[in-house]
Amino acid sequence: MRGLFGSTAEAFEGQLRLPGLADHSVSRVAAQRLRRRHAGLRPAGRPATDRLFFAILPDEKTAAAIAEHAERWRREHGLTGRLLRPEHFHVTLHVAEERADVSLSGRIGLLAERASTLAMPAFRIDFDRVLSFRNGAFVLSGDETTIGLQVLHQRLGDLLDPTPRSARRFTPHLTLLRDGKHVAEQDVEPIGWTAREVVLVHSLIGQTTHRHVARIPLG
Repeated sequence: MRGLFGSTAEAFEGQLRLPGLADHSVSRVAAQRLRRRHAGLRPAGRPATDRLFFAILPDEKTAAAIAEHAERWRREHGLTGRLLRPEHFHVTLHVAEERADVSLSGRIGLLAERASTLAMPAFRIDFDRVLSFRNGAFVLSGDETTIGLQVLHQRLGDLLDPTPRSARRFTPHLTLLRDGKHVAEQDVEPIGWTAREVVLVHSLIGQTTHRHVARIPLG
């Protein structure tokens, strides 16, 4: 993996390492900032109905395997939250748009065009731990096994917003379900796949509907 991302990983040394468990959780201040940022993506006073986000998706076989493991972890930890559908499993890279209207065709084209120049080879992702975030998400995560996602997040972010800034905070994870019970971080047998494309997803909020509206190949 180091040979694949050598120079970029060195450029972001010290920023590509995932923080400890305390940093995995979303702080109150961070949550407030996130809410303010999302509020700026949509008209005030109107709840968002549509979201555009860039993501990495597991292949169908891997998604089925994740669902099988997730159901076992759900039983082992006494969780009652409903598992996400296997076809909805994803790793969010960037939320690009949230708004209260469905006329996003122009934005989809613009975002896809910006991302089309992404220079990134295909790479291996492996998640080797599970834990709960403070917001109730029970997730798959990792450390050194997710460095490719860290690099991809930074490169894609630079294309979407070229404004000079320090490395963006990012904790790669794949949400399995949401539950009020907290599960402490623990190692699990690694599960992963080779990421070969970035997908622009149009999500209809609250309707459990994901539309794949653009694909950007890696490699």
